[in-house]
Amino acid sequence: MGKIILNRLKHMDYSIIVVACLLAGFGLLMIYSSSYVLGYLEYGSANHFFIRQLQWFGLSVFLFIFVALFPYKNYRKLAPMLVIFSIILLILVLVPGVGVVRNYSQRWVGIGPFTFQPTEIIKLFMIIYFASFYSKSEEKLASFKTGVLPPLIILSVMFILILKQPDLGSAALILFACGFIIVCSGVKGRHLLMLGSVGMAIIVYFISSTSYRMERVTSFMDPFADPAGTGYQLVNGYIAIGTGGLWGSGLGNSVQKLGFLPEAHTDFIMAVIIEELGIFGLIILMGAYLFLMFRGVQIAKGTTDMFAKLLAIGITFQMMTQVIINLGAVSGLMPITGVPLPLISYGGSSMLFTMISLGILTNISIKNQMSAA
Repeated sequence: MGKIILNRLKHMDYSIIVVACLLAGFGLLMIYSSSYVLGYLEYGSANHFFIRQLQWFGLSVFLFIFVALFPYKNYRKLAPMLVIFSIILLILVLVPGVGVVRNYSQRWVGIGPFTFQPTEIIKLFMIIYFASFYSKSEEKLASFKTGVLPPLIILSVMFILILKQPDLGSAALILFACGFIIVCSGVKGRHLLMLGSVGMAIIVYFISSTSYRMERVTSFMDPFADPAGTGYQLVNGYIAIGTGGLWGSGLGNSVQKLGFLPEAHTDFIMAVIIEELGIFGLIILMGAYLFLMFRGVQIAKGTTDMFAKLLAIGITFQMMTQVIINLGAVSGLMPITGVPLPLISYGGSSMLFTMISLGILTNISIKNQMSAA
């Protein structure tokens, strides 16, 4: 056993570990910078959010190493159980007394002092399940009824349960990641066209079915029409970004985080980063994400195992889609959906399962390196 672990450590992709830890470390710095006033006012400690995120980071590093050394093929056997567990979690979120309400949304499960967001877990679990199911031979995928449809029924159930919270951003993110796995699996073109059309119709229907979702989606188009209401967060985000310019006002010198910009330490943390570090800070951050995307694509290309290939593609695409949605919301190019910036925004569940996902990606890379040796 010891020799096996040492051999895996020898072939580990340390570049992923270094970049992930640098991103998380930078996130801790910016969480402190953007939340110390809020932490002091609400909890009597300027370090409140920083300490909590640091604790999650410690646990995340431990689990990253564990999953990086745990053979990824075992996840294929666990896929059905992960689906059942995911549905149970989504039902628990909606149970009064178990589900925790924050900002008019019931997206968390509380167990004593411990609170977590199940959708962060489900993002990864659904990638594992879809990669497992669609890694079949092309002959089996040729049948729409038995080779394509079953996971989509489960995905539809989860999509509806997540919208009940409501959490349109996470629901769309899971839908896009699973859809990308299907595209890369070898499913027939006519099936893809049909699924794409149905998927877009479902998204449009659910967005337009309630005034709340419609307002969230359309308010970004003209935030200045209601700058004190629906456009308040985005307008203050614009002010932060506009103030930052090329080089920023300096680390810790953001004005918008002082009670003007809502969720400055969570989904709008990028506005604070640009205000303090300028466009230069954005470029450095995007360089780190693009490196992880490049490594994810290389790892997917380097394996002959279809399950590993789809798993690597799903993890990589899901993370980059999350980055795009977050930056799109902060810049006003996309609706504000509350999607956090991976490894940067405050949130233990997001930190934990992003690191676990990268650990699985590292595990696939280890297998590739060992096979090539």
